[in-house]
Amino acid sequence: MRFLLLTVVILLGSVATQSTLEDSRGRASESGADEPGSLVPGQDQSSCSIDKSITSEEKSECGCKHSRRVVTPITLDKEKVEAHAKPLKTKETSAPTTDPTKYMSLIPAGHFYMGTDDPALPQDGEAPAFKVYVDAFYMDRYAVSNDRFAEFVEATGYVTEAEKFGDSFVLELFLSDAVSSTITQAVAAVPWWLPVPGAHWRTPEGRDSSIATRGDHPVVHVSWNDAVAYCTWRSARLPTEAEWERAARGGVDNRTYWWGEALKPNGTHAMNVWQGKFPVHNTAKDGYKQTCPVTAFPANQFGLFNMLGNVWEWVSDTWTTTRDLHPLPNPRGPASVHANEDKVKRGGSYLCHKSYCFRYRLAARSSNTADSSAANLGFRCARDA
Repeated sequence: MRFLLLTVVILLGSVATQSTLEDSRGRASESGADEPGSLVPGQDQSSCSIDKSITSEEKSECGCKHSRRVVTPITLDKEKVEAHAKPLKTKETSAPTTDPTKYMSLIPAGHFYMGTDDPALPQDGEAPAFKVYVDAFYMDRYAVSNDRFAEFVEATGYVTEAEKFGDSFVLELFLSDAVSSTITQAVAAVPWWLPVPGAHWRTPEGRDSSIATRGDHPVVHVSWNDAVAYCTWRSARLPTEAEWERAARGGVDNRTYWWGEALKPNGTHAMNVWQGKFPVHNTAKDGYKQTCPVTAFPANQFGLFNMLGNVWEWVSDTWTTTRDLHPLPNPRGPASVHANEDKVKRGGSYLCHKSYCFRYRLAARSSNTADSSAANLGFRCARDA
């Protein structure tokens, strides 16, 4: 049996007192609630107490990203992993092609303004806006789908870190009663996020789930290390944070979203984010309760889909909130110091809600450790032009 240790104090609360948290990775860091003190129905409030008097700054953080894994991964049962049903194939999001840029957009070289002068979460290093130059590069038009990731796994035998560790974080609302009833660990500040045994890219909500009907949805439960491995296999790489924001903005500066300032342009949903009361009810008014297909919603000016919402996307940069306001061309962030340091993720996810985690904006940013994984964390690849 594994015993993991939470190594730092969670910003919004303490570790559940009745059980040891069996995960110390910095995973699943973002989520929002209309009432930060709300608990998922059935949650043991004695072990998951929440301070309802938190400040607005604290309200933007769920705390999970401040924990760290300190144990060796479990031994993988390869036969059980391979026994899961293989995902369905879809036309444009499946197997790699002889043209490595076939499903990529060419992002032109140029200057743009990165960040914002009107930060919603200044503690994340969003401000100020500063001028950046990047060379031309290619960017995937879509987040990497389950189908495409399956091709990688079938070709290489790759095993993700969530599979090796034996669990990953999932929102309790999306778990079956059978899975939810077996979980006794929770973090006091964020009781809606649970470390679910058997949750990984093939079984996103635990062992009784599958991706059989989600081949064109973004792959999730992938760590930064997993994403690097996949992109390398494709003779590609993760985009830098500057490249990601350049691509996401679609060539237009000083906007909250690539289409403008309104969350719903002309009253129409333009991305997949939480609708309703987080974390107890998602009305799915945008059409989706969880992930949506990587081709859903309109593309931006560069032809890129779902750069905001749906799933968080890893980028290559190491996390820092101290920004170089006069960077050299093609900035790549601070140098790496150790293997499992915090890495940047961008774009927000289907679990983001303005009342708690307003990070589905172009300037918004967050982080997790390189071995982190969650049900709302994916990626896309880039390539030099």
